[in-house]
Amino acid sequence: MTRALLSLGSNLGDRLAHLRSAVDSLGEAVLLVSGVYETPPWGDADQPAYLNAVALVADPAAAPPDWLARARAAEWRAGRERDPARRFGPRTLDVDVVAVWDDAGEPVLSDDPELTLPHPRAHLRAFVLRPWIDIQPYGRLPGHGWLTDLLNAEPVAGDALELSPRPDLALESST
Repeated sequence: MTRALLSLGSNLGDRLAHLRSAVDSLGEAVLLVSGVYETPPWGDADQPAYLNAVALVADPAAAPPDWLARARAAEWRAGRERDPARRFGPRTLDVDVVAVWDDAGEPVLSDDPELTLPHPRAHLRAFVLRPWIDIQPYGRLPGHGWLTDLLNAEPVAGDALELSPRPDLALESST
């Protein structure tokens, strides 16, 4: 069995519907889903604001590449188009595999360019760390430390101030 933390983001079209479709596509693998946050764009400011959340998932048959395949399938279903000229550009849905743990609860580490684990920039992204704290207040990002410490460290702390909780928006799996 593996568990994984997936980051969900959308800033095009019906952003909430795209996040919900990602959660729904994960089905019974979903253990916990964070609250939704509205966040300014990261890396490329010339685009609409994002809705972001995270999901903790588990599947007895899933290996780390399976989580990547599920993430890409959810993006494809949402009409995601990748523009190589605009790496951090707008998207209907972005699903990143942030971290994976094996059946013993040990973090899976990978330097594979297709699936680097843990995600190489997760420790710098308030839009990943803050929602993760919602579902695992004492969580740790493998290789980087406690989520709360990372969220309060520079340069993330400034970005964290720009996140807006959206308690009026909920992600619930229909399964």
